[in-house]
Amino acid sequence: MGSIAGWLTRHATVAPDKPAIVSADSTLDYAGFAARVATLASWLRDERGLAPGARVAWLGHNHADLLALLFACADTGLVLVPLNWRLTAHELDRVLDDAGASLVVVETHCAAFLSELGHWPLVTCGFAADGLARVPPGIRAGLPLPGAVPVDDRAPLLLVYTSGTTGLPRGAALSQRALLFNALNSVHMHDLGSADRVLNVLPMFHVGGLNIQTVPALYCGATVLLAERFDPDATLAWIQRERPTLSVLVPAMIEALAAAPTWDETDLGSLRAVATGSTDVPRAVIQRLHARGVPVIQIYGSTETGPIAVYQRIEQAMSEVGSIGCAGLHTEVRLVDSTGHDVGTDEPGQILVRGPHVANGYWNAVSQAVEAFADGWFASGDVAARDARGRYWFKDRIKHVIISGGENIYPAELERVLAESGLVREAAIAPRADARWGQVPVVVAVRGEGAVDAAALLAVFEGRVARYKRPRDVVFVDALPRTALGKVAVAKLRELV
Repeated sequence: MGSIAGWLTRHATVAPDKPAIVSADSTLDYAGFAARVATLASWLRDERGLAPGARVAWLGHNHADLLALLFACADTGLVLVPLNWRLTAHELDRVLDDAGASLVVVETHCAAFLSELGHWPLVTCGFAADGLARVPPGIRAGLPLPGAVPVDDRAPLLLVYTSGTTGLPRGAALSQRALLFNALNSVHMHDLGSADRVLNVLPMFHVGGLNIQTVPALYCGATVLLAERFDPDATLAWIQRERPTLSVLVPAMIEALAAAPTWDETDLGSLRAVATGSTDVPRAVIQRLHARGVPVIQIYGSTETGPIAVYQRIEQAMSEVGSIGCAGLHTEVRLVDSTGHDVGTDEPGQILVRGPHVANGYWNAVSQAVEAFADGWFASGDVAARDARGRYWFKDRIKHVIISGGENIYPAELERVLAESGLVREAAIAPRADARWGQVPVVVAVRGEGAVDAAALLAVFEGRVARYKRPRDVVFVDALPRTALGKVAVAKLRELV
């Protein structure tokens, strides 16, 4: 299929002046962006001397140069490793060591890491007012587009690190072919086209920020509105000023926007849809946007699946609230029990995913990690049920399941009850060891404006869930521990109870 960098050269030929990436203070059109990619590709290959397969890491906030590096690596057979800037230097060092990085590009906002990671080959970059990057010495601006070196479209292009159940980082290896088919799933999910304006506020060190809409938008020749990082007031200003048609927002971001002072006065009319996922999505969160006339389409996937695997389309959003949708256009999905046999309609089972968008496997994989991709099926560790119409309904993570007296309790089910009660600002469920039952569920909650006590909170479960599922205690906290994408940090939650 050739390098995915060919997408950009073709768009630059057909629509050279079309905005490709709009940042807060500058714009790159497709001609300028393609030239930037070609310049970086030449520098990586000819001046840094990096051979195909070498790993190039990026450490920084959202930036046009991260996208330029991705396509430059595609054109030269290199592998891009986007790093989570929220990690400590010690954690970053561990990821870089596992990846075997040959070069680390450090963006301005992360310059503080330069001294702590000085034993790695580092270069810095910034972003000039005219929209062209200030580059390390040796990069020549305005080079003609070089011919791409022959690349294997099934070889790794993108190495994205995710923590497994052990907490140790594991790099999911996504190929150029995986990014193409993930983009094709995105096109089908969103009816994505060249006229779209995609606002990205998610961090692009996650596949959610990079691959749900951003890279697919560049496949289509659309415009990416690239925010450096998420800020509720700034995001609403982007929407008001730039009139995006699509965006991806995790539930915590939707809540933050709805709580912002300018929420009611911001015109959301340009948005055809907002995609959401990353965790079980409370219906009340979805309704915040539905009440403003914006369809919310749910997506299910993981780093290992590119991530787009199961999703709603826009016409399903309003009528099927709570469903995560159907299997993707280029995706096979199975639900299996603990013995590996397929479950029946409406029965919960582990989600297995297979398709050309799924990762090749884990970098430096250990035997347990290899098993996660057995026979081409990625074992997600998530539980869902499929109804008679082929719609999937998320249940919970297998590792989140609380086993109490031999019965399975899904925390997400209890968390939905808490969210619908309106008694607390936010809440989650975690297991506590119990001498009689093995484990029991416990509520961890952040109080809202009212002075709710533990007894009143526990009472909301009466008549809503079976007795064996009901939480046994409540721990009140000032805020739930969360990850960079707004997910509840489960390990820290368990420590709290």
